[in-house]
This record gives sequence, C-alpha cells and structure tokens, in this order.
Amino acid sequence: MKMFMCFLTVFIVAQMIGTVLFCLYLHIKMDKMEEVLSLSEDYIFLRKVQKCRTAEGQKSTLLDCEKILKGFQDLQYKDRTIKEQPKFEMQRGHEHHEHPHLMHKNETSVAAEKRQPIAVHLAVQKSNKAGSVLEWKETMYGATTSLISNQDGKLKVKEAGLYYIYSQVSFCTKEATSAPFTLYIYLHIPKEEDRLLLKGLQTQGTRKDCELQSIRVGGVFKLREDDMVFVNVTDSTKLNFSHGNNYFGIFKL
Repeated sequence: MKMFMCFLTVFIVAQMIGTVLFCLYLHIKMDKMEEVLSLSEDYIFLRKVQKCRTAEGQKSTLLDCEKILKGFQDLQYKDRTIKEQPKFEMQRGHEHHEHPHLMHKNETSVAAEKRQPIAVHLAVQKSNKAGSVLEWKETMYGATTSLISNQDGKLKVKEAGLYYIYSQVSFCTKEATSAPFTLYIYLHIPKEEDRLLLKGLQTQGTRKDCELQSIRVGGVFKLREDDMVFVNVTDSTKLNFSHGNNYFGIFKL
C-alpha cells in the first residue's frame, strides 16, 4: 500500500511538471506562430502589390488593386516623411540658433573685402636729389593700399585694370618767359621708353612778386600688372610746397 501511494504521488508530480512544461512550450510556439503569421501577411500583401502591378492582376476580380496600391503608396509616404523630418528639424535648429549679429558680421566682412578700394593719394615731398621725377609722401588722411607701391616717386600697380590717374601742382614764377609751365604724367615700363599719358600747361606770370598758379590733370587708363606711373614738371624748383597745393593719386575703377 505504501509503495502504491509513493508511485501515485510520483506519477501526479511528474504529470504536473509535464503539464507546466507543455504549457510553456505551447506559449513559445504560439508566439513563433504569431510572428510567422505576421511575416506571412506582409509577404502576402507584397505579393498582392506585385500582382496588381501586372496587367493580369489588374484584370482579376478577386483583388481590389486600387485599394491595395493606395495602401502601399501611403506606407511609402509615411516612411519617407519619417526619414526626412529629423534632417529638416536639424537644419531649422541650426538656422534658428545662429546668432543674427554673427550672421550680419560675416556678411559685412565678406562684402567689405569685395569692396576694399585700391587707391593711393600722396602729397609732394621736397627732395635734394637731382632728377626729373617728383617724389611723394603719404598724408594723414590720404588713401593707401598694399596693391599700389611707391618706388622713388613712381606708383606701381600690382593688379591690372582700369585706373583713374590724377595730379595737381602749384608753382610760383616771377620772371617773364614765353615758355609755359608744364605738368606731365608718364607711364613707365621697364626696358621701354616712357609714354606720355597726360599733359597740362599754364602760362607763367610776369609780375615782380610771386604769382601763384596751379595745373591739374586727370584721366582713365588701362594698366597692366607691374606698370608704373610718375609725375614730372618743367622746373621743380618753382613749385610751391604749401600744404595741399601739390598731390598725386591713382585709384582702380
């Protein structure tokens, strides 16, 4: 009797364990079946879409191709929207957080670099050197640039283009002479003869006291890189060196 009871107890416990294991196996199997069915539905849907895109499928009365294709297009649109939205938001965020003052400053800097003038304005300088070329010096408010250099009175351009060249000289004469006082602006090209660009003349005075007169010339010329221009006068000893009376300048148009 005791052995029967022990056998019955072992049988009941084994049945209970077997039942629990079977339930667990059945639950796992059902999950797998749901996953397979889900994949199977997607596969069947794609098969329907593929078939509806053929002439044979569109003629079939078993398939509602219009509804199937519309559903497929909706899925494509939603997928595209999800992919593009983060990029769009990132771009908007970048634009939104960029400081307006910094943006304006960067635009102003670029514009200023593009508009930076190429110009020089110089005043005459007394010189003890013998020679016909007048010498010039920078002034406090006169324009200067690294693209035009002053080499012993000759202005050398480092960038080709159209330039406006101008000069004024003031002179004082006492003696009577029929020869006019002349202002010249020359183009100097190394290893070539100087070419006259501008010329201004003024009749010299005949008074015993100094008669102050001035000549001014200016014009537009096409210069090449490394071309040089300079100023010459009939007699530099007759120049009046008062401030503002004599100047020489050039700027790129």
